Amino acid sequence: MQDTGSTLPRRQLGRYLMDWRTRAGLSQPQAAELLGIGSSSLYRLEHGQNGKVNLSHVEAACELYDVPEVHVAAFVGLAKQANVLSWWHEFGDLIPETFDVYMGLEAAAQRFISYHVELVPGILQTADYTRALVREGHPEESPAEHERRVQMRQYRQMIVTRKRRPVTVDVVLQESLLRRIIGNAKVTGVQLKRLADVSTRPNVTVHILPHDAGIPGGHGTGQFTILEFGTSRPGKPSEPPVVYVPAYTGDMYLEKPKDVHRYHQVYKAFQDASLDAVDSRGLLRQVAKEFLT
Repeated sequence: MQDTGSTLPRRQLGRYLMDWRTRAGLSQPQAAELLGIGSSSLYRLEHGQNGKVNLSHVEAACELYDVPEVHVAAFVGLAKQANVLSWWHEFGDLIPETFDVYMGLEAAAQRFISYHVELVPGILQTADYTRALVREGHPEESPAEHERRVQMRQYRQMIVTRKRRPVTVDVVLQESLLRRIIGNAKVTGVQLKRLADVSTRPNVTVHILPHDAGIPGGHGTGQFTILEFGTSRPGKPSEPPVVYVPAYTGDMYLEKPKDVHRYHQVYKAFQDASLDAVDSRGLLRQVAKEFLT
C-alpha cells in the first residue's frame, strides 16, 4: 500500500504507546502476546511504520496498559489523523483540547530551532515568568491549577539541562521581546538574566535580532519552532523534522520537506542578521540590569 498520509501522528502515537507499555512493565514481545498480535506488528505500531493504524490494536493496547480515558481519546484521535496529509491541532472532536501534542514532540527532539517575537520560549522560561503568563492566560483557573501548569513547563526544561544528550537549542529573539514586561520589571529582568546565563551552556545558542535589522529575507513570520530528531546513520534523519507554528485558534504542524526547507531558509536569514552570541548575551545582561535597578 502506498503511504500517502502524514507520518507525524503515527510517530507520535507510537511514542506514547511505547511509553505506556514501559510504564506497565511489559516488554514488546510480552505485550504483543497479550494483545494477540505479532511482535513485528507491535514494533511497526510503536515506530509509526504502518500505512494505516488499526484502531482496535490501539484501543486494546490502551486497555492493557491502563491508559487514562482522556489519553485513550487522544491516542485514537492521533490514529484517525494518520491518513491526513497536513494536520492541525484544531482537531475538533478527534483529540481533546487539553491534550498537548507538542510536548511529546519536544521531549523526543534532539535539536530545537526557534524564532520568537513576543515571548521567551517555554523551555527557557523562569517559573515566575511562566506564572505571570499562566495567570493572565487562564484567569478562570485556581491557583493550584496555575501551579500545575508552571510545574509542567519547568519539567519540560530538563531536556536542556540533563547530563545525558541534552537537546541542542538555537533560538533567535526579536529585540522588542526584551523590552516587553511580563509580570513586572523584576520578573522580566530575572528572565533576561536567566537567558544570558543559560546561553553560556555548550548546547544553547541565543541570538538577538535587533530593531534595525528590518525584515531579513523579506519574509515576515511569527513564532515558529523546527524540531529535529537526530540521525540513525550518517546523513539520514531517524525521523523527518517537524515545523511547529502555534496559533490562537489551532496549532499547525508541517512535515513536507519543502515546507521545512523554507522555514530553515527564513531562520537562517534571521540568524545571519542577528547579533552574534557574545553581543546578544551582552545585550541581554544590559537590559536585565535596567529592569533590576
